Amino acid sequence: MRLFNLHSLSAAAAAVLFSALCAGAPAAAETSVAAPCALPPTAADWHARLAAQPAAARAGQTIAVAVDLAASADVALDADGGLRYGMAFNDVAEGWSWQPQTRPEDEDYYRWKFLPLQTVTEHGASYVQEEKVGVPQQTRVERRHDYFLAFDNPYRFYARGDAGFVLPLPAGAAAVPSLRLVAIARLGEPATGESTTFWKAVHARPVDFTLKKHYLIGALSALVACDARDGRELARIVADGQR
Repeated sequence: MRLFNLHSLSAAAAAVLFSALCAGAPAAAETSVAAPCALPPTAADWHARLAAQPAAARAGQTIAVAVDLAASADVALDADGGLRYGMAFNDVAEGWSWQPQTRPEDEDYYRWKFLPLQTVTEHGASYVQEEKVGVPQQTRVERRHDYFLAFDNPYRFYARGDAGFVLPLPAGAAAVPSLRLVAIARLGEPATGESTTFWKAVHARPVDFTLKKHYLIGALSALVACDARDGRELARIVADGQR
């Protein structure tokens, strides 16, 4: 495959990809933070809303957004009934996350960690081309949008040598079949980021594939475990020093 990389910290494209939210959206956002176990706006909704705002107005906003547990590699219930969310491999590998001069014993090479939030897949119109001379081939067009929360304060929730978050669920909660995990974060500056990777179709794989990664960037304030069936809050952990 031929590989092309494009990187940008602008979220302007989100305004084209997603329609603007209704006039009551600010109130809905405040409600989602105050009651995170009510279904919060999606990551795509947040990006659309932020793209419609001046850049200076985005920083400092507090958001609540659901974590995609199905896309999370290391989630388990321990013997004590706690929810463990592993973070060992959740490093943001974009250039703006690198710290090449860091001392490994003091800091991580990647400053930012991520939580996966949402994936949206789009299919464009197919077309005929000849990647192999003399062999016309139908080529599909696919675009995938992956959304993440990027945050740089994980060690306000767990020690640097530990594997990740632990939420102590109440007795019986481990049996809840519809656990939802919601992240509450305060956006920084910049509040959003994007990267794009494009794979051009080849004869062996006739697909033009574009992967766009969209980031909400800030400081994590809390993780909340919810029962998605009735919106009950089951557990919450907050950053050290916050209430």
